[in-house]
Amino acid sequence: MQHRKFIRDFEAGGHLDLFLVTAVASVLLIRLFLQLTGYPQLGNDSLHIAHMLWGGLGMLVAVIILLSYVGRTGHKLSAVIGGAGFGAFIDEVGKFVTQDNDYFFQPAIAIIYIVFMLMYIAFRWLHRGGKRTQLEYLVNAMQETQQVAVGDLDPGERDRALKYLQQCNPDDPLVRGLDRLFRGSELVSAARPDLFSRIKSNSILFYRRIVAKPWFGGAVILFFVGQLVIQIIHSIALLVFHKSWLEVLIRRPIEKLGTADTHITFFQLSILLFSVLAAIFVVAGVWQVGKSRLRAYHFFQKSMLVSIFFIQPLMFYRDQWSALIGLTFDIVVLVALRFIIEREELT
Repeated sequence: MQHRKFIRDFEAGGHLDLFLVTAVASVLLIRLFLQLTGYPQLGNDSLHIAHMLWGGLGMLVAVIILLSYVGRTGHKLSAVIGGAGFGAFIDEVGKFVTQDNDYFFQPAIAIIYIVFMLMYIAFRWLHRGGKRTQLEYLVNAMQETQQVAVGDLDPGERDRALKYLQQCNPDDPLVRGLDRLFRGSELVSAARPDLFSRIKSNSILFYRRIVAKPWFGGAVILFFVGQLVIQIIHSIALLVFHKSWLEVLIRRPIEKLGTADTHITFFQLSILLFSVLAAIFVVAGVWQVGKSRLRAYHFFQKSMLVSIFFIQPLMFYRDQWSALIGLTFDIVVLVALRFIIEREELT
C-alpha cells in the first residue's frame, strides 16, 4: 500500500470553500462598513489599531482550534473564523505595497481579487486533481469512527464510510474490521437537511421541470447572448468614455460624456482581446445547443471563466465598484452553469 506524509481529507473541499466565501464576505463587509461610517480609526492621536491585526488574531484563533480539537465541527468553525481573519488581513494590502501606506491604492482591489482567484484555483487543484489512493480512502473512512465513538453516527456518515471502504483492498484485515464496525453500529436519526441542502434539492426539482419545456434552449441562448452584449457595452463605456456603465447609463447624460479617447493602450487592447475570446466561446456554445446541450454549456462556462479570471481583474483596476457588480453576476451565472452541467452529466 502506498504511504504518504500528507493524506487528503475528502471533506476539506467544503471547508476551504467556506473559508474563501467568508474571506470574500469579510472584505466586502469591511469596505462597506468603512464607507458608510466615514472610515473611523480605532486608537488615538498617536496610535492606530489597523483591522489587519484583528485579522491576524482571527487566523490565530482558527489555528488554535484546528490544533486543539478533532472532528469536523472544529474544522467548520475554524474555516469561518480563519476566513474572516484572512479577509481582514488582505483588505489592507494597499498599505503594504505602497511607500506612503495608502489604503486607497487603486490596484489594491485588483490585487485582492487576484489573490482570491489564485486561492480558488489552488483549492480546486488540491482536492480535485490527482487520483485518490486506497490509503486516502481508508484514512477518510477511519475518520468516521469518531462519530461511532461519540454515539453520533447517522446513516449518511455510515454510507459514506462504506463507500470509501469499497475502494480499499478487501483482503486488508483493517478494512474488514471497519466494515463490520460501521455495519454493526447503532445509528442516530439523520440531522434535518441544512438550508444549502434544501435549496439544492429544490433546485434539482425545478431544473428537471423547466429543462423539458420547448422554450428552454432558446432562453439559454438569449440569456448568454444578452449577457455578452451587456459586457461589451460595459467594456466600451469604461474604455472609450472612461466612465463605468452606471455613470454612462444613469448618472451622466450621453451629451455630457465628452470626447471619446481614440488612443488604445495595452490595457485597453487586453480587455478587447479577452472580450473577443469570451464572445467566441458564446458563439461556439450557441452553435452547439442544437447538437449537444452539454457541450454548449461547457462553452458557456469557458466564456464565464475568461470573464472572471481575465476581464474582471482588469476592470477592477479601472473601476472597482462597477466591476464588483460584474463579478458578482459572473459568479452567480458560473455557479448556475456548474449545477446545470452536473445535472446534464447525470442524465
